[in-house]
Amino acid sequence: MTGTAKAQRAGVAGDASEAGLTGATGQVGPAKGSAVPDRVVRHRGPDRLFHWVNAAVVLTLLGTSFLPIAGLKFDWITIHWLAGIVLTALVFFHILRALVWQDRGSMGLGRADLKGAVQGVRWGARLSRKAPPLPGKYPLPQKLFHYGMALVILTAIVTGLLMLLKIDTPFWGRDPYILSGKTWGVIYVLHGLSAMAVLAMVIVHVYFAIRPEKLWITRSMIAGWITRKEYEDHFDPNLWPAEGKRKS
Repeated sequence: MTGTAKAQRAGVAGDASEAGLTGATGQVGPAKGSAVPDRVVRHRGPDRLFHWVNAAVVLTLLGTSFLPIAGLKFDWITIHWLAGIVLTALVFFHILRALVWQDRGSMGLGRADLKGAVQGVRWGARLSRKAPPLPGKYPLPQKLFHYGMALVILTAIVTGLLMLLKIDTPFWGRDPYILSGKTWGVIYVLHGLSAMAVLAMVIVHVYFAIRPEKLWITRSMIAGWITRKEYEDHFDPNLWPAEGKRKS
């Protein structure tokens, strides 16, 4: 963040309360007497493990989907449906963890997100001198990407599980007549569209993950933490209170 941007943010401290972004103290910045640790926890171990195992499984599914189409012939069906079962279990684990152990509000969408996005566009286009407010733990683009990926992954899972009825496995026999031909057509179209959407979103995700100005976010998904400066530059502590990295 540039010095001009920091100065503009400092000059609009009162605007944050208007957008519903201040805490109970009514101030922007850390609560009085609070201390931000040198390393702020952003992603805990189970969440980082889920992310990287999920990434490996999704890449396996994409590879077994598109490589045979590209001409690389191999016995892909068994690998594909086994990876699909693993993905289903991972998503179930993620949903359970999000509902029971994680802060569901940090990924919630609200009027403040939309208002901040509009202000960010106006500020970036030099239509307003008021800088956008700092977000909580997850900025709006990350929230939208998360929900978009969740939609296409769930579509792929549901349609994929139905398609398992058309193949023989050690656990069940095939029954292709359980659904009508028209229904199967819809299922195949939805599964294919969701696969292409996942491929496109993975490419976008990797692109932003390796951009130099975003490497600190990528590091947080590997090491689990961000620095105090990164926290103070990019996040509103009233929306996301800092938590120090535990010593191993």
